[in-house]
Amino acid sequence: MTVEPRKSLGQHFLVDHNILDVIGRLAELAPDDVVLEIGPGLGVLTRYLAERVAFVHAAEIDRRVAEHLEGIPDTQVHWGDAVHLDIAALEPAPRKLVANLPYNVATPIVAESLSVAQLGLWCVMVQREVADRFFAVPSTKAYGSVSVIVQLATERTGLHPVSRDVFRPRPNVDSALVAFRRTAPGATPRVRQVVEAAFAHRRKTLANSLALSGLAARERAVEALAEIGRAANVRAEALEPPEFVALATALDSRGLESRALG
Repeated sequence: MTVEPRKSLGQHFLVDHNILDVIGRLAELAPDDVVLEIGPGLGVLTRYLAERVAFVHAAEIDRRVAEHLEGIPDTQVHWGDAVHLDIAALEPAPRKLVANLPYNVATPIVAESLSVAQLGLWCVMVQREVADRFFAVPSTKAYGSVSVIVQLATERTGLHPVSRDVFRPRPNVDSALVAFRRTAPGATPRVRQVVEAAFAHRRKTLANSLALSGLAARERAVEALAEIGRAANVRAEALEPPEFVALATALDSRGLESRALG
């Protein structure tokens, strides 16, 4: 049965097998790997993975592709929205996320998956601008909250531009394979809260953005910035990822001091 990709689901089916070996190399596939694939679509990548690893978890929301995913050895299909998939509960436990991610959920899936301690390597196909955003450097337009969250947990191990012709339908944007490996546990919920508030109002100073987001009074934010050696008028995009960890600690310290004084 022919399945037409749905724009509402961010679907661009992978149809060119030539890109698969690039994925396999960047994903450093090994026979004992357990892999999570999100958005398997017609199963082109799923079959490739199943032939090379011990087990594949494939998360798919579109039941129209069911017949394309049937009968793939050592593979379990999890039907539903991958954004709500409890990755930590999957058995056997996946150690790698390898996927042609649906465009409309690529960033939140990667950001949320970083909190799953068992995942140690990612190899994902995303829009090129998203791939660039993951490892953008401070003081650039692409640098933002997801850059900080990704870089606090991982380091990039590979980047490969991908032709638009490997997909059906042919997308109107460039894509890239980006691979990265875990190097640290990553941002705590508190640090993520600070990062998201810091970038919530990009045209404002960081202190004002924190205040407007309701995370901290401006005076408290300025004091915390001074504590980490930053001026009151600094913007979020100027801070290195580790500085957000220090800022979260300083904000909490100022809060504890305020409560003690009160």
